[in-house]
Amino acid sequence: MKLKLMQNLTKTIAALILSIALLCAAGCKKHNSGNGSYNGRDYIDLGLPSGTMWATCNVGAENPESYGDYFAWGETTPKTTYNWSTYLYSKGDYNQLTKYCSQSDFGFNGFTDNLKSLLASDDAATANWGEGWCTPTYNQWVELLRKCSHTWTTINGVNGCLFTARNGNSIFLPAVSSRRDDDSRIVGDDGCYWSSTLNKTLPDGVKGFRFTLSIDDYDIYDFSREAGMSVRAVCSSR
Repeated sequence: MKLKLMQNLTKTIAALILSIALLCAAGCKKHNSGNGSYNGRDYIDLGLPSGTMWATCNVGAENPESYGDYFAWGETTPKTTYNWSTYLYSKGDYNQLTKYCSQSDFGFNGFTDNLKSLLASDDAATANWGEGWCTPTYNQWVELLRKCSHTWTTINGVNGCLFTARNGNSIFLPAVSSRRDDDSRIVGDDGCYWSSTLNKTLPDGVKGFRFTLSIDDYDIYDFSREAGMSVRAVCSSR
C-alpha cells in the first residue's frame, strides 16, 4: 500500500514538474526564441497593422538580453571609437558630410545627394543578417510605441524595455545606451536604437528610439549620426 502511494506521488510530482516546464517554455518563447524566422534569424509577430516583424535580439547578439554591436549610422561594422573623425561619411566634422546630405551647408565642399534614408548597402541589419532584414524606419518605431504597451523590466540581470502587443507577444530591448569616442554612456539606465530615417532639416542627425529608466521616458529623439548605437532589425510579412 505504501509503495503504491509513493509511486502515485512520484507520478504526480513528475507531471507537475513537466507542466511547469512547459509553461515556462511557452512564456520564454514570447520574447526569446520567437514565433517565426527569416534567413536564420528569429522574429516576433506583434500583430502590427504594418505587418512588421521585430527581431528577438539586437544585431550582433544571440539572445534578447545581450547588447550586441554598436554601429555609427550608415556603417555596417562595429569599431572602437565613435566620433566625427572616424565616421565613414564625413571629412572630420558634422558639416563635412560626404553621403546622406540634403543641405549644402552640411556637405563637404557643398556636397548634397538628397538621400534621406539608409540604402540597403549601408544598413547594418541588411549587411549582417541578409536581404529582407533592415533597420526600422521612424514610422515603424512610432507604430511600436503606439500599438504596444511598454514597461521597464529585468531579464537575467539586464535592465531593458519590454514591449507587449495585444496578441500577447513581446520583445525585450536591453538598455544598451550609446557610445561616444570609446566610452559607453549610462548602460543599464538608458537605451538608444537607430532608425533608418534622417532628420528632415538637419542631415547630421538621425531619428532614433530612446528610453530612460531614471525619468521613465520613452520617445523618438534626434541623435548625432557619428555615435555608436544599437540596431534592432525588422522584416516584413508582406
